[in-house]
Amino acid sequence: GPCTECSCSSVKETDRNTSNIKKKESGDQSFIPKIFFGTRTHKQISQITRELKRTAYSSVPMSILSSRDYTCIHPVVSGSGSSRNEMCVELLEGKHGKSCLYYHGVHKLTEHHALQSAHMMYQAWDIEDLVSLGRKLRACAYFAARELMVGADIVFCPYNYLLDPQIRESMEINLKGQVVILDEAHNIEDCARESVSYGVAETQLRAAREELDFMVNNNIRQKDHEPLRAVCCSLT
Repeated sequence: GPCTECSCSSVKETDRNTSNIKKKESGDQSFIPKIFFGTRTHKQISQITRELKRTAYSSVPMSILSSRDYTCIHPVVSGSGSSRNEMCVELLEGKHGKSCLYYHGVHKLTEHHALQSAHMMYQAWDIEDLVSLGRKLRACAYFAARELMVGADIVFCPYNYLLDPQIRESMEINLKGQVVILDEAHNIEDCARESVSYGVAETQLRAAREELDFMVNNNIRQKDHEPLRAVCCSLT
């Protein structure tokens, strides 16, 4: 029966039943939040997933979000160094008449995990496990991890995936109503500072100053360009 000491005792049973009927008729389901677990490095994610395997929750659907540096298996793109992101986008857009066959095989990885879950064989995994399986199935681990996030109960990722609004948007991460856990949260200040910082080389500053000189000398929006020129001069 209802408690006698708290407010639920004042709720009439008929009101409660009516509410339940309405929920059933509208097909309303309780919202189950995801857990986003942020860490400082990818190495720490490996340690945490290793510990997850040892718990009773090792079979819980999960995903790990990481950059193409760790997950790209395309032989040309993965060996391209700093231009991986640009080359990947070009392949996806088919700019040079070529496409990424690994991207088109993403469903193989997601279906593999779905089958494991259906047969009660699902176990917590690490990035290396997903990449290794991706190579075996010729499927992109980077986009598979993003697909697996949709049905995951817990998602592991570096701090900046949760803190940087641009990364959140590109990875389609919505934190509203979700659970966020930050491992070693004393590092958050540095990560937040990096997320809103930008590195500029001296050559870039000099080039910008020359362009601003041209603008000011030709009376093009002087009020806007003179303060910017002053900033470039002071920095150089």
